[in-house]
Formats: sequence, C-alpha cells, structure tokens
Amino acid sequence: MNVVLRTTLPAAALSQTIERSVKEVDPTVPIVRLRELDAVFAESIRPKLLAQLLVGFGGLALLLAAVGTHGMLSWMVTERRREVGIRLAIGADRARILAMIMKHGSQLTIIGVLVGLACAIGLNRLLTSVLFGVNPTDTTTVIAVVATISLVAAIACWLPAWRASRVDPNVVLRTD
Repeated sequence: MNVVLRTTLPAAALSQTIERSVKEVDPTVPIVRLRELDAVFAESIRPKLLAQLLVGFGGLALLLAAVGTHGMLSWMVTERRREVGIRLAIGADRARILAMIMKHGSQLTIIGVLVGLACAIGLNRLLTSVLFGVNPTDTTTVIAVVATISLVAAIACWLPAWRASRVDPNVVLRTD
C-alpha cells in the first residue's frame, strides 16, 4: 500500500507524525520507506521509457521528413526534366540549375519549419505535460531542432538538385 501526502513540509519533518498516525489506525502495518514523490519518479522506469520513446519517434519523424523531402524534390526534378534540359541547351550554367532546385527545396523547408513552429507553439500546453526538464519554447532546443531539420532537408535536397544539374540536354530533348 502506498500513501501520498501533499505538503509543503519536508518528509523528514513529518515522519514521526505519519508513523504515529499509522500506528493509531493499525499497529501491525510497517512503514518501509518514507520518501518524496520526486524520488519515486526518479526511480521509476516510466520517465526514462517515455524519453526513449520520444527520442525514437523524433528520429523516425526526422527520417520520414528527409525521405519525404528527397522524394518530393526527386519527383519535381523528374517532372521538370524537359525544362531543365531546355535551360541547359540555351546556355544555363549547371551551378544555376543546382541553385534553382536547392532554392525550391529551401522554400519548402522554410514553409514546413514555420508551420511546425506555429503548431508547436499552439500545442504548448499539451507539450508541457509530456516534457520533463525542458520547456517546449526553450530557445536552445527550438534553435537546435530548426537547425537539424534544415540541415537534413538541405542534404535531402542536394541529391535531386545535383542530378538535375547533370542532365544531358541532348538526351532529354530527344526522348521527351
């Protein structure tokens, strides 16, 4: 049996009073461990498991975001192959093609980050109840998350952009 008391006094100051009250009710009931609730939670596996699950799901979400960004840009580059071929045929620089595709991917990333930040701020109360030791609007955490997502998105954008810049205009214009 566990008994929980809410008090502003330390547990050590109340130990004798609690033991006396328990003995008055039933003298055969032993008081094994008198401790504060923070200590109980610290020993509990639940916060650790929750933290591990959040890290795991966060990593999975980051992977899905990278795969989605890469897939979206790959599809966009495939759809615009003819346009890229024409641009290259009339003298566009390969670096300019690379920059054009990267710019489009960056715009999508910025929109996604802004929507994500708006949702995170909007769901602030819900997030506060599941986070331990971190404020959901903690500036350092928000900056780290935005930087990580932006870096992953930039890497995911680079491969389709690089492939688009390596398109041979003769082959593209002949096949399309």
